[in-house]
Amino acid sequence: MTELSTLEDQVRAAIGVRLFTVLAWVPQRRAMRRVYSSHPEQYPVGGEKSVEISSGWLERCVVKQEPYLGPDRAAVREVFADHELIDSLGCGAVINVPVVDEGETLGALNILDAEGRYDEASVAAAVKLAPLAAPALRALASEL
Repeated sequence: MTELSTLEDQVRAAIGVRLFTVLAWVPQRRAMRRVYSSHPEQYPVGGEKSVEISSGWLERCVVKQEPYLGPDRAAVREVFADHELIDSLGCGAVINVPVVDEGETLGALNILDAEGRYDEASVAAAVKLAPLAAPALRALASEL
C-alpha cells in the first residue's frame, strides 16, 4: 500500500526504524493482522496472531489506546514471543502506537530499531504519525 510505504519513509525520517510493520485490529477474532511490512520475508503481509484479553499489550494499545515503549532487549523479550528473530534483525527497542480514528482502534504501528534508540520524544513523534495509517486501515477493514 502506497500510503503505508510513505508512512514508513516518514517514520524513518522522524525517528529512525529498522523493522516497520502495520497491524490491523480484527475485533471479531481478537487478532492483529499484518497489512504492511518492511521485511516481508521475515514478517509477511497477512500474518495474523490472536491476542489474549489478559495481555497487557492488548489492554494498553487496543483498549486504552496508549503507546508502548520497550527501550531495550529485555522489554522486547517480555512482549514478543519472536524476540530472537527481532534480535537477529538488529532490533532491541520497540515503539507500538495504536492507530485510532473517531475513537476506534483500527490497528497499530510497530516500530523497531537498535537497543536504546528510542525514548519518550520518539514515542511522541510516532504518536503524531500514527493517524496517517487510518485511511489505509479503514479501507482494508472490509477485507479482514
